[in-house]
Amino acid sequence: MLELVLAGGWLMSPIVLCSVLSLAIIIERGWTLRRQNVLPSGVVEKVSAWARQRELDRKHIESLRQSSPLGRVLAAALDNRDRARDVVKEAVEDTGRHVVHDLERFLNTLGTIAGITPLLGLLGTVIGMIKVFSAIMEAGVGDPGPLAGGISEALITTAAGLTVAIPTYFFYRYYRGKVRAYVIGMEQQALDLINTIEHGNRELRRSELGWG
Repeated sequence: MLELVLAGGWLMSPIVLCSVLSLAIIIERGWTLRRQNVLPSGVVEKVSAWARQRELDRKHIESLRQSSPLGRVLAAALDNRDRARDVVKEAVEDTGRHVVHDLERFLNTLGTIAGITPLLGLLGTVIGMIKVFSAIMEAGVGDPGPLAGGISEALITTAAGLTVAIPTYFFYRYYRGKVRAYVIGMEQQALDLINTIEHGNRELRRSELGWG
């Protein structure tokens, strides 16, 4: 492996650096974007229990906000639960945009790596072919050594660039799709929670007025 890196020339250094950075981001995002971290189970049920027990105070809502990305979206809905539905929806969507920004942390870097590593490989190909033609101009085609070295450098950098770019691009698209699905799920759960709370409030008012 070391021989291949050395044979690829100086452009292998940024390609290797990109591969290390890409792997670190993939592992970090894979850990952070686990479902139990973003959409922990039982949160909506817990908030519904708070609502039934008339415990939706500032302290509970703030603890919910700090618990998870889903908690942030639900807290935004609860902060505006006594306002018009359009206002609630707008607050949820606005918070959702901030959550997306946090969940997509480092993904732009991952996309950049997926874009530049093939270009680095292509640059290595061009440099290798320049060396090949320079060797032909100086020594002709009789000595295959310089020709083989330039062609080897060109092929190694191209292969290395694609080897880094392909899995990086896959994980970039995978994580982006995962974040979008999470946010849609969080917004839906927030609106469902508001519907549940509104229904509970109506039933409570009916019982207080003796209409039940």
